[in-house]
Amino acid sequence: METTTAAAHQAEAARLAENIETLGKRLQQVRSAIGVMIFGQDQVIDQTLITLLAGGHALLVGVPGLAKTRLAETLGKVFGLEERRVQCTPDLMPADIIGSEVLEEGEDGRRSFRFIPGPIFAQVLMADEINRASPRTQSALLQAMQERRVTVAGHPHDLPAPFHVLATQNPLEQEGTYPLPEAQLDRFLMQINVSYPGYDAEREMLVMTTGAREQLAEQVFSAEELLRAQKLVRQMPVGDKIVDAILGIVRRGRPEDSDLPEVRAHVAWGPGPRASQALMLGVRARALLQGRLSPSIDDILEITPAILRHRMALNFAARADGVALDDVISRLMEPYA
Repeated sequence: METTTAAAHQAEAARLAENIETLGKRLQQVRSAIGVMIFGQDQVIDQTLITLLAGGHALLVGVPGLAKTRLAETLGKVFGLEERRVQCTPDLMPADIIGSEVLEEGEDGRRSFRFIPGPIFAQVLMADEINRASPRTQSALLQAMQERRVTVAGHPHDLPAPFHVLATQNPLEQEGTYPLPEAQLDRFLMQINVSYPGYDAEREMLVMTTGAREQLAEQVFSAEELLRAQKLVRQMPVGDKIVDAILGIVRRGRPEDSDLPEVRAHVAWGPGPRASQALMLGVRARALLQGRLSPSIDDILEITPAILRHRMALNFAARADGVALDDVISRLMEPYA
């Protein structure tokens, strides 16, 4: 009996390894297809793909003109997903995103309500400048992100699967904005900072995007494959060393648990358990993206800043002392670097 069980485990492990290797090669094609459209943002592309593979949502932070909207459109085409965009403004109402019921009269004279879905009923939703929407609209969107459904007039409506939100924020212009509360920021798996491309990448972009013919993205993946990949991420084995490192980093970021004096002095509040969950899924997804059978410490070090930077807050003393949040996060990772 034990021999039969051991053989079954070995066969299951072999199938898992084969699936990971095959999917890793397919994901390299995805990266190449996106790279044709997005120039000089390799880290942004990787972190966005990790977010999708982990089944999460991403907050893209960067100044205008860095291809954040183009990235969402490209992801939709490359993955074969239905993609929609919402431009967030102060007068945007929850019904403008979620949808609403309208009263209709049939041929027999009977009146009834019919639900008209909003743009949130897509597989990839780009919420452009989410911090310009009112708190009421932000809450409606973030609730849908968490529950994968919306409720209108007491009736629940399931969102399509897969469902991912890519929201953008401009870090410079803050007039007329409604900053997202930290509790709502926690709904995003990653905060991805988008910086300016390097010289060579910007030169290539300049030449490729201003000619008579523009390169178009091609579909190389499907929604069904993405769902299978998300399921595979959760099946990947994780060693005890990786689990302990994840818990060590996250718990060191909490002032009440940290052994670092600067954390106790400068951090107002640290990351909660959802940060540990996000980091666990993220390192698995990064390993899968690279075709590896299990995550490593390098995976943790690579994505921890994107996982934690929107789940921690500095106090006034830190701002007065000129302490940056990324510097604090680097200190959390030092024992594992």
